[in-house]
Amino acid sequence: MSVFKRGKKLLNIITTTLVVIAVVLAILLVGVRLVGLQPYTVMSGSMEPTYHTGSLIYVKEVEPEEVEVGQAITFVLNEELVVATHRVIEIDEENQHFYTKGDANASPDGSPVHFENLIGVPVFSIPYLGYLANYIQNPPGTYVAISAGAVLLLLIFLPELLNAWKKDEPEQTYPEKQKPTA
Repeated sequence: MSVFKRGKKLLNIITTTLVVIAVVLAILLVGVRLVGLQPYTVMSGSMEPTYHTGSLIYVKEVEPEEVEVGQAITFVLNEELVVATHRVIEIDEENQHFYTKGDANASPDGSPVHFENLIGVPVFSIPYLGYLANYIQNPPGTYVAISAGAVLLLLIFLPELLNAWKKDEPEQTYPEKQKPTA
C-alpha cells in the first residue's frame, strides 16, 4: 500500500470520527429541542451532588400543577432572566408560588418562585458538557466552533480533492538510459 493510500485511509478515519463527534454534540446541544427538551448549563454548586457545576441539564416543560414538593424545578430567577434549578420545599397554590432551596444550600431561597416563572423539570444531565455548551455560546468559543466546522468540512472533502488532483496530474515517465555504444 502506498504512502498516499495509507494517508488517505488515515484521513478518512479521522474525518469520520470527527463527524460522528460533531453530530453527537449537535444532537446533545441543539437536537434535543426537537423532542421538547431545553438544555441549560449548571453554573453553580447549589444543587451538588444532584447536578454538578458544569453539567448540562435537560429540562422538560411542565404545568405548575404537575410539580410536587421534593421535585427539582428550573425557573427564571430574576428580571435579568437568570435561570436556576432548585428543589421545591413548599407549594403555595393560593398565591401561585413555589418555595425552593438548593440541595447544597443551608437555607431556603430568599424569595418564592411565581408559577409563571416555571420553565420545567430537569429530566437528566450530562456532567461537564455544560462547560462546552457555555463556551461555544459566547465569543471566542463561537468563533472556534465555526472554525472547527469549516475545518471539518474541508477534511470531509479533502480526500476527493486530492483524488481529483492526482488524476489530473500527468504520469511522469523517465527516459531510459541509453547504453553507450562502443
